[in-house]
Amino acid sequence: MITNTLNKNLLLVKERVDLLKAAHNYDILDPATGLVIMECRENNIRPLTRLLRFSDCKRITPFDLRVTALDGAEILRVVRGIPVYVSRVKVLDAEEHLIGGFKQKLFSVSGAFDVIDAADKPVCRIEGRLAGWDFRFLTLDGVQLARVSKQWAGLGKELLTNADDYMLEIDEAVPQDSTIRQLIFASVLCIDMVLRN
Repeated sequence: MITNTLNKNLLLVKERVDLLKAAHNYDILDPATGLVIMECRENNIRPLTRLLRFSDCKRITPFDLRVTALDGAEILRVVRGIPVYVSRVKVLDAEEHLIGGFKQKLFSVSGAFDVIDAADKPVCRIEGRLAGWDFRFLTLDGVQLARVSKQWAGLGKELLTNADDYMLEIDEAVPQDSTIRQLIFASVLCIDMVLRN
């Protein structure tokens, strides 16, 4: 079941600020009210993974991120094992059913991904500029479904931590309660953990 918070067309993904953090933790806010409406947490990190997060190997560490409503009900799960050549991320719904995922393109320097459904068929693609942190979700024929942009929270915060904020804007044409909305939302976390980490 899709929570109605994923039907919003504008969401702010705010990375939680922690010095020397190993886990990926985010709060999802409604930009109109500034209120937290969902939480994304990475719990139960293995000791070796925790250690590698503080090394140059952090981009290849596995992750298992749980997206929950404020009452603790699970909405999505975003999972990656250890990538061999490129990242392949799985997205599962609240009932732990695979709904799709992302495959990083092998020779992309800009961070291009294919968004795939549960049958491994392309749904759309993510293209962007890694330097400017501006990513677009495009259908296979080039129609924009959504956009993710980095929102700077202030120079002091950026210098002292590696925390970032991302604004997700989904086009009104994307159907409510659709799997594509779930995949688009999960991809914001995927972009951050796979490309920047």
